[in-house]
Amino acid sequence: MAKFVVTPSNAAQREAWLSGAVPEVERVRPGLWSIPVPIPINPLRYVLVYALELPDGVAIVDAGWNTDEAYDALAAGLAVAGYGIADVRAVLVTHLHPDHYGLAGRVREASGAWIGLHPADAGLVRERYDDAAIDSLVQRERALLRRSGVPELSLDELAGASMMIRHMVTMARPDRLIEDGEDLGLPGWDLRALHTPGHTPGHLCFVSPARRLLLSGDHVLAKITPIVAVHPQSGPNPLADYLDSLAAVRKLEVDEVLPGHEYRFLELAGRVDHVIAHHDERLAEIERVVGADDGVTCWDVATRLSWSRPWETIPPFMRRAANNETLAHLVWLAAQGRVRREEGEPELWRRA
Repeated sequence: MAKFVVTPSNAAQREAWLSGAVPEVERVRPGLWSIPVPIPINPLRYVLVYALELPDGVAIVDAGWNTDEAYDALAAGLAVAGYGIADVRAVLVTHLHPDHYGLAGRVREASGAWIGLHPADAGLVRERYDDAAIDSLVQRERALLRRSGVPELSLDELAGASMMIRHMVTMARPDRLIEDGEDLGLPGWDLRALHTPGHTPGHLCFVSPARRLLLSGDHVLAKITPIVAVHPQSGPNPLADYLDSLAAVRKLEVDEVLPGHEYRFLELAGRVDHVIAHHDERLAEIERVVGADDGVTCWDVATRLSWSRPWETIPPFMRRAANNETLAHLVWLAAQGRVRREEGEPELWRRA
């Protein structure tokens, strides 16, 4: 695949990402601030929270993980802009993952802000973050991994691999359900919600046509691609959802993309084209693996693909993500008639 490199909007922010540092709090535009909030034990290192100035305070897009370090960083970043946590009037959450949703409840407790989330993600909050409901989700994940051909000795470890980060979220039900195309009604802002499922069923981007800005969450990033996976809380064909969502945002007339990680960049359409080409290559690679050894499990396929590091060095949580992302590609290929699934335990994938 031909290499495509986006133009960073801020060279210093890009350099911080590449050097392993955390970028500075930044005034992106009049009334708009970028605040890096650290993420513990995670190669992404930080989430970019955006603060939008209002007549009586600020609205923030995403919030960060629920740790004291993250809370203090968010408070310090708001202070640079001249505000405090108590001045937050709204928390617009792009999706329910801990690095975006985790601090939302704590911010609401301190400020009285309302929390907004798409209905598709709002419906998943309890099962994911409520102690009384989590066992069912883990067992459903375990069953999916068994069908995928994960070795029996690894099932429990992989099924419960995300339990360690659940405490990074304050269990908080949203106050407002944000629908596709909805105007957020923030004074001084023409911010509109775009439903962009794939990374999660209810992922949202926010676009300002007047300012020609897209706040893209994890949907479109400058260098990496978000995980799009089949799992107990995903849609039946999340990769199809994601590719459709990419096509939708590609049509937007914006000058700049403000993502949830890495750094701000230009050339939305070019980046979208590159991400789609990446998935096309991955689909072709998976189709070749299935064709070379007819009747393989999803786990078998995942172990034979090219990853950013050798398979044996990938930790359990990321091996589970790799398996489930491989499954998303297999499901897409099956829907296109390019491979077929043979039901069973484990399931086998064969040439079409």
